[in-house]
Amino acid sequence: MSDLLDALPDGVVVADADGNVARVNTMAARMLGVAEADVLGAPLADVLALQDQDGIPWVSCTRPYEGIHTRTGVPEQSWTLPDGSEVLVVARFHRREHRVDQVVVSMRSGRGRARLDRERSDLVATVAHELRSPLTGVKGFVQALLNRWDKLNDEQKKLMLTTVHSDSDRLSRLIAELLDVARIDTGRLALHPRPSDPVVLVRRVIASVQAGTARELLVVVEGEVPQILVDPDKFTQVVTNLVENALRHGDGRVTITLAEMPAWSGIPGVLMTVDDQGRGIPEDIRKRVFTKFWKHGERGGSGLGMYLVNGLVRAHGGVLDIEDAPGGGARIAIAWPPADPD
Repeated sequence: MSDLLDALPDGVVVADADGNVARVNTMAARMLGVAEADVLGAPLADVLALQDQDGIPWVSCTRPYEGIHTRTGVPEQSWTLPDGSEVLVVARFHRREHRVDQVVVSMRSGRGRARLDRERSDLVATVAHELRSPLTGVKGFVQALLNRWDKLNDEQKKLMLTTVHSDSDRLSRLIAELLDVARIDTGRLALHPRPSDPVVLVRRVIASVQAGTARELLVVVEGEVPQILVDPDKFTQVVTNLVENALRHGDGRVTITLAEMPAWSGIPGVLMTVDDQGRGIPEDIRKRVFTKFWKHGERGGSGLGMYLVNGLVRAHGGVLDIEDAPGGGARIAIAWPPADPD
């Protein structure tokens, strides 16, 4: 039993019916800065040197040996060790004939929760930054229209309204992406796959993106490309993210190639590649591209695009990889599942 407690990643302190320490595992001794041999038989209040934000000791606040007989423990709470670090503490009270016979206290490092808090803060900061830019444009143009309606000609009004419409689309798309990220994280992403023509869908995306850039976007179709089994909206979302990402981080032309998976691969379906002419992505950081809030280079973005792309591709049963483009730059290669599983 002693070896089992010492093998646990969490700190464990066990006290007997008299409130004296009966067992301290290795992790707990390390957290509390004590030696097990020195604290056995000592009062729990002296050994468990945990305090809340007001400096109140854990034992004084919790009073494990008091209270009603149905009280069986304390849920997870944040406490502070003598060195100032945070630990998450859970306690269990074992009773015999309504009297507390044993108190077991478990302590876990609060670093995991701190990391989660940082991720949440990053998400809030990212969302605020990404929403602020189009909202500023919408507010500015609407205010100009309200203040100068009679002084603006029809062409000026049309230009402003077109910009507002474009910024509104950008906001709607960002909100949809954030919702999809949350659904991927919780495993609740809903897909509605059906047989679709990838060439038609890709050409629609290119036509939409091309209207907003002077860069060359090229679609290459090699041979007869079969249909694939995808959710058309999610497929469009993936292609749009990849093309815009290539435009943001690359230079020159962006090429989207569609072809049937080669027979030697043993994988049925359609191979889609997106090539840019930028500096590429070094091999040693390619695995990090698909993590949330990952950014590379000086040109910004939400840091969620590739995480979302990877999640959507895998949700369809597809496979995604990063390679070097033949002419320099990065290549994103995706194998999409066929419409006919046979």
